[in-house]
Amino acid sequence: MKISFTTLGCKLNFAESSALGKALIARGHTRAAKGEAADICIINTCSVTDAADHKDRQMIHRIRRNNPDAILIVTGCYAQLKPDEIAHIEGVDYVLGQNEKFHLTEFVEQLESKVEGRKTEDIIHISAIRQIDEFHGAYSKDDRTRCFLKVQDGCNYFCSYCTIPLARGKSRNPSIATLVGQAREALQGGAKEIILSGVNIGDFGRSTGERFIDLLKALDDIQIINHESEIINFRIRISSCEPNLLSDEIIDFVAHSAHFAPHFHIPLQSGSNTVLQIMGRRYTRELFAERVAHIKSVMPHAFIGVDCMVGVRGETAGCWADYIDFIEQLPVSQLHVFTYSERANTRMLEMDLEVVPQKERERRSKQLHEISARKTDAFYREHEGYQATVLWESSKKDGLMYGFTENYIKVSCPYDRAKVNTFERIIVPPLH
Repeated sequence: MKISFTTLGCKLNFAESSALGKALIARGHTRAAKGEAADICIINTCSVTDAADHKDRQMIHRIRRNNPDAILIVTGCYAQLKPDEIAHIEGVDYVLGQNEKFHLTEFVEQLESKVEGRKTEDIIHISAIRQIDEFHGAYSKDDRTRCFLKVQDGCNYFCSYCTIPLARGKSRNPSIATLVGQAREALQGGAKEIILSGVNIGDFGRSTGERFIDLLKALDDIQIINHESEIINFRIRISSCEPNLLSDEIIDFVAHSAHFAPHFHIPLQSGSNTVLQIMGRRYTRELFAERVAHIKSVMPHAFIGVDCMVGVRGETAGCWADYIDFIEQLPVSQLHVFTYSERANTRMLEMDLEVVPQKERERRSKQLHEISARKTDAFYREHEGYQATVLWESSKKDGLMYGFTENYIKVSCPYDRAKVNTFERIIVPPLH
């Protein structure tokens, strides 16, 4: 059968879709080519905001229009949280929860005889996600250069604005030995960069009693020898890690490691301690500032990306001014800005707090985006003339190829096929 995958949302979703696609191909199914009609269309959804839900619905309608005769399966976070809403969308045949999607191969094989004469009963297949202990590993091999390795899933934090624990379940992980094996397989398959992915990766070890720092050390010790008996060069990036879990021990290890990039992504969410408390976050802005300062003290050239949310309930004008003042002073490289949207079944909706009007949320979002642009521009300008190592990627645009340095500076050069998926020492050029 011809299968098509459409993935929305985070890198974790993309890693999981890649693993599911690989499993289906191993069972004899094939991927539908671009523009080719598929027998089964699978949409792996996101539900981090109302805007994400809206994009999911738009995609469902688009896929149905383009594949009117296919069986349409919707899975992912949106499916786990709002299965009934999806089931009532015209053209949806099956809704699979987060755990059920990892049994997709068996499910698809049951459907082979049903492509003619679509089944209409038993549309929804959802488990109680907080009761799930299973961990389903995944890594993306769709891009030869990068591999997104899933090291952890779920979250036990229950921040007042967030539905991720309801969509992804409790924190769980595989063993370090399993992950080292998967990383070795990806590197032997040609990947040159591994990105450690998960929902709350700093919480690694809940299932196995191991520590995140021990995982980092084991991955850093990997050695791959090619056919010419040469040691293969590779690097590793850590995706988003909570500031209360990003210890000085981890930062110091990254600074002196063989393979870890000086690149951190840390969720702040608010620069106001009052709002952080309302959100149920497990740190203060002072602790966050300490983490950033320590990174910069041992890795002055490190790129630091920061998640920021705007417009949550209780974010008064005074809190916002406090937030902006804090952000302006932080020596970070980029802000990833999210506008708050009310999510069902979250504690924040039960709080008697000032509601920020939608227009004001949009204004605050724009203000943070402007600050982010200035900070990224300053980071790039600071590194003009800096000697760095770039990993060249395969994409080509207007005769150019692109790549990222170890500290996440994007650079370009005239396209040269021989450079694809190779490292090169360069001098960072001036910002254009």
